[in-house]
Amino acid sequence: MAREREFGDGREHGRDDPWSDLPETNMSALGMVNDLIRATPRGDSRLDYLLLLRHQIETDAKQFEEARDAIGQLQEAYEKLTSPANRLGVFLGWSDEGARICLVALGDQEFVANVDPEMDAGELRVGVQVRLNEAYVVVGQLGYHLGGHFVKVSEVKDAARLRVAADPTGSASRIVFRSQDLLERVVKPGDEVRVDPMHRVALEHLSANEARDYFLEEVPEIPWSMVGGQSEAIQVIKDAIELPLLHPDLFARFEKRPLKGILLYGPPGCGKTLIGRATAYNLTREYRERTQRDVKEYFMYINGPKILNMWLGETERMVRSIFDTAREKAKDGNLVFVFVDEAESILRTRSSGRWLNISNTVVPQFCAEMDGLVQLDNVVVMLTSNRPDYIDPAVLRPERIDRRVKIARPDRAASRDILAIYLHSGIPYGPALVRDHKGDVDAARAELLDLATDYLWRRAPDTQVLDVHLRSGSIETLHWRDLVSGALLKSAVERAKDFAIKRAIGSGSDQAGITLEDLREAIRVEYKENEIFPKSDTLEDWLKLVDYEPENVVTVRPVRERKIAPPSRRDII
Repeated sequence: MAREREFGDGREHGRDDPWSDLPETNMSALGMVNDLIRATPRGDSRLDYLLLLRHQIETDAKQFEEARDAIGQLQEAYEKLTSPANRLGVFLGWSDEGARICLVALGDQEFVANVDPEMDAGELRVGVQVRLNEAYVVVGQLGYHLGGHFVKVSEVKDAARLRVAADPTGSASRIVFRSQDLLERVVKPGDEVRVDPMHRVALEHLSANEARDYFLEEVPEIPWSMVGGQSEAIQVIKDAIELPLLHPDLFARFEKRPLKGILLYGPPGCGKTLIGRATAYNLTREYRERTQRDVKEYFMYINGPKILNMWLGETERMVRSIFDTAREKAKDGNLVFVFVDEAESILRTRSSGRWLNISNTVVPQFCAEMDGLVQLDNVVVMLTSNRPDYIDPAVLRPERIDRRVKIARPDRAASRDILAIYLHSGIPYGPALVRDHKGDVDAARAELLDLATDYLWRRAPDTQVLDVHLRSGSIETLHWRDLVSGALLKSAVERAKDFAIKRAIGSGSDQAGITLEDLREAIRVEYKENEIFPKSDTLEDWLKLVDYEPENVVTVRPVRERKIAPPSRRDII
């Protein structure tokens, strides 16, 4: 108080007084300078030096703080750069030895590790990557690893463990844990899981690829009316497959078991695959209407060459997976159709065993799976083949494949029916043709179908395709109509549409439509483009396609080669 009376408190000098913002006295250099400034009268010449000293002290203090912070950051960076790297492990779960003690995997080894007290234990889940310091203490977590291999599940051991194949052949396997996120997922044998790089924990689940590849989610709506020219084959299929499902009580009274397998064979392009899909659609619809149950079809389209695999045992595993899926879906109440196209490629007649043949192991596996379907009433196996004589007899015997249905080439009436399916009343027809029938599109369409069928089925020099030289010395000439197929007729219609579309584009008119000449030209081009015939070493395959027995035929020659290379005497003999 004495000092304030002698020098004043600074407030008496007004707002610009340098004493007004000085902090309270302290023992620092800046504090002592502030005390000197207070004690110095305003008019003293030394006051300017004190104010300058005060500014310099403040500047030095600020620079000192900045330098200290920079040194601290440098020291922290140095410690990080010189400290050892953290190891990355996989969290396997908590130990029973006490709180904050866990099990971690590091490579092929496992450790009982402590958890840093500053870590949130709730962040640790089975399968996440964890950081381990030099003392193998868990000091952080990095979440699930984003890489790793996909492996197939061989067996579900329990709710927390899976047995997976360790190599593509499935000959070696190992046990892995489920990650926290997979504990509630339904994982089945044949599914794929992604494991961490240490192959300790399954991190991600994928359903079986085979099931997704073979299963058609939506079977196309193909009523029997869309399958032209195969009424006899369709009736056989209805009797063999539909009746047991629609009248189970009647079949039980006669102790008649339902058929498990059916073979569709015949030339290519005549509707075997189409009939298979139509069977799935029509049978399920009829079954749903009769039983008043919401039943869904499960159509598994198996292409023979697609499941062939270079790894020993892999094709057999895929066959098992297909039938396992079929049984599983059947138990869920679905109508399951296992449709094997090009069956001769995987079910070929077995060899004597003197050399390696994939059929030697695939055929027994297929037969065993067929025998395992005995207790299931809603699984139908359908095979298709252009060469049924190549299929192993063990597959085609009764109790496995019970019916063999030949899908023959369409006759004259069937050819017209097939053309009518693709040339329906909604297709634009030529204006002249419609005018000739006074605007009646149906009448014009009917005449067009009749004339196109007559053109296809006539016998004329320009319709000759093949000369079949028989051992009896006679020669039989095959015409267009002898080699007709549903696929060829569909392609001819599509080609006729192309002609009509180009004509409409060229004329700029929207009145263009299909004419008889479009169909005739399309048929001519179709047969011209298909004039590719086999050499003598594949003669037997082609004779089967034209319904000739090989032992009765010497050779087959295209008609266009008559003038170029007529058959020699040696060929006939």
